[in-house]
Amino acid sequence: MNPKTARVLVPVLIICFFPFSHSVLAGPASFFSGSKGLQVLEEIQDAISSLAEQVTPTVVNVSPIRHLGPAVNVPKQRSSKTPGSGSGVIIHEDGFIVTNNHVVANVTEAEIGLSDDTTLIARIIGRDPDTDLALLKVESPRKLPSATFGNSSTVKVGQWVLAVGNPFGLDQTVTLGVVSGVGRENMNLSRYENFIQTDASINPGNSGGPLFNIRGEVIGINTAIINFAQGIGFAIPSNMVDRIIGQLRAGGKVVRGWLGVGIQPLTPELGEKFGVVDGKGILVNEVFEGDPAEQAGVRSGDIIIKIGKEPVETPNQLSRVVASIGPGEQVTITVIRDNQEKSFPVSLGVKKEQAIVTSLMPSKTQVDLGIDVAPITDNLAEQFKIQEKEGILVTGVARGSLAYTEGLRKGDIISEINRTPVPTIQEFSNAMDEVRPGETILLRILRESSPFFVVLRPKS
Repeated sequence: MNPKTARVLVPVLIICFFPFSHSVLAGPASFFSGSKGLQVLEEIQDAISSLAEQVTPTVVNVSPIRHLGPAVNVPKQRSSKTPGSGSGVIIHEDGFIVTNNHVVANVTEAEIGLSDDTTLIARIIGRDPDTDLALLKVESPRKLPSATFGNSSTVKVGQWVLAVGNPFGLDQTVTLGVVSGVGRENMNLSRYENFIQTDASINPGNSGGPLFNIRGEVIGINTAIINFAQGIGFAIPSNMVDRIIGQLRAGGKVVRGWLGVGIQPLTPELGEKFGVVDGKGILVNEVFEGDPAEQAGVRSGDIIIKIGKEPVETPNQLSRVVASIGPGEQVTITVIRDNQEKSFPVSLGVKKEQAIVTSLMPSKTQVDLGIDVAPITDNLAEQFKIQEKEGILVTGVARGSLAYTEGLRKGDIISEINRTPVPTIQEFSNAMDEVRPGETILLRILRESSPFFVVLRPKS
């Protein structure tokens, strides 16, 4: 968009929110007649129309082909409009296309409908289910119109955006809206979430289509809507898309960095026990033997507050930041340990294919503590089907007790009390003797070999 167009975006807001004067109340004609108001609105309208004309040729329809067979990349004219199952955007004139992985799941080819009614057959170059992205490639005798990525880190709430796609088979549909939010996560849509939220209308068939800024740059790939709400759509940020697509184009797969820790959210109760006043950071509940974190000196019970220069406040954010760093790259991990800030240089490994799931901390209700414990014996290990040989086995939990409402159950193993290892009953008893009436108790629990911390707060 040219500088003249850009300069007229601010005045329209002044017009829209300027208090009504006598001339305005007299009627629309008297307000606009002989004024610059109508001219400004027309210039903005023309700018949006020009933007739509500029970007729509880069947007395609994507229809997965459910049969296997050799790709036939011969351009042809579609005899009729066939609704596609999703959308995509051409990111290189040689025919590389980005879409959602769920649009082309379980297929090796897809039919691509261009804006000029040409149909091409695309092969799947690579896919990344963890971010719901896929890279496709078509062969064309001519160079194709392509879009460029913008910098999604500069996206701000309230800025205008254009969504283009194929909702319900309606080709090249353009909708205008604003960015409603950034950094949206915990939507359970993908493993690494950092969505841009928009009120630009997004419907079934828009998946995989681009979200443009007013410069015509792709700042996101539209991926989901909340089906029971209106005006709530989500797009994968362009910086994440660019990074993932670069790896798919280079090697057909994504390789992520690996730190080697189990983590959980830092609740106010846990923050109090670990000496973190502001409650920010992520609690390390396990450090995997031989992995980068252990080699660097990270310990269970550390509170990770930074990866490099980026503060991290949620487990999802930490996982996303680590995954964005290449294996072998060195990064500084900043933690709080014993009320002191410490930093460790860590050379990341390669992320394992199998995700390691840690237990979530259950909800809390203040009632009396009540558990029965025993040392782990061969008979008890066989009875409770546990592999651990060390720790204190929970053999009973009183219904209605604090331990019960905190989610402890028979078969759990207590490995620490208030950061003190308790491999034997004697050490368990000694650690419990140190607890004063009314003092909170920090337990490190193993359940099905996955660790988590929990705070018990007995009544005084």
